[in-house]
Amino acid sequence: MQYGRRCVSAQPVTDLGLGEARVEQVASNRRIMGPDGKVRAVRYTKTTDASLRAEPEGTIDPMISLISFWNGNKPIAVLSYYATHPQSYYRTGIPNPDFPGVARFLRQLAVPSALHVHFNGAGGNIGAGKYNDGSHENRRILAERLADGMRRAWDATKREPLSPNRVGWTVEPVSLPVSKDLDEAKLQEQLKSRDARFMAVGGPSKLAWVQRSREGRQIDVTCLKLGRARVLHLPGELFVEYQLNAKAERPDLFVAMAAYGDYGPWYIGTGRGLRPGWI
Repeated sequence: MQYGRRCVSAQPVTDLGLGEARVEQVASNRRIMGPDGKVRAVRYTKTTDASLRAEPEGTIDPMISLISFWNGNKPIAVLSYYATHPQSYYRTGIPNPDFPGVARFLRQLAVPSALHVHFNGAGGNIGAGKYNDGSHENRRILAERLADGMRRAWDATKREPLSPNRVGWTVEPVSLPVSKDLDEAKLQEQLKSRDARFMAVGGPSKLAWVQRSREGRQIDVTCLKLGRARVLHLPGELFVEYQLNAKAERPDLFVAMAAYGDYGPWYIGTGRGLRPGWI
């Protein structure tokens, strides 16, 4: 398609579909608290310790949100939003979409006329660790559980007319504080020395974040308005509390969140989560 020419595959959107459902036995909080109010153990996405898997799910958002676009009675696209680290087993050297990608593919087969796109929500402190010991078989199990939640959200979808005056964007440039642990001079030295660990843990991106922040460059936080739905697009690996709070602030609206939009700031915890002993 040349610039300025109308895309021949474009279709009109007449209706918006909104649905949600609870996803069972996928997400769990990565931080297990002790009686002193501090983290006593971390339950990563792959958790081989059975005693940690036996701990409660903790604070999560169990709901998957589905937003669909329709041309008459034909679904054109389905967007899904769910908060968790999207991993089952990893570091195999082979790129793959892991269990959310498998779930998305299963739903693509079930509703083939629509494009299916999945977004990770505020899952910085959320993983599948309670339900995943790293066995390769668990990828399919987790995928089927997530796909089941997608199916039930699809079945619960309610449609409403969507017109141009019910669509809008809100953009808010923000400046995020740089962690006191990030020293630009030290990061520069590590980069010059080609320190292997520095490279492995994302040192160059941390240096880039410090430099862009020093230059006063901001991040755009955006909100897409679609009828009575609001889709928040936020940076970094947000703790799930941000997603839960956003939904609680507007119970009159259908709120979904896509995080990880700009990975410069890495993890974005709550004030409570950033106190010593919490990370």
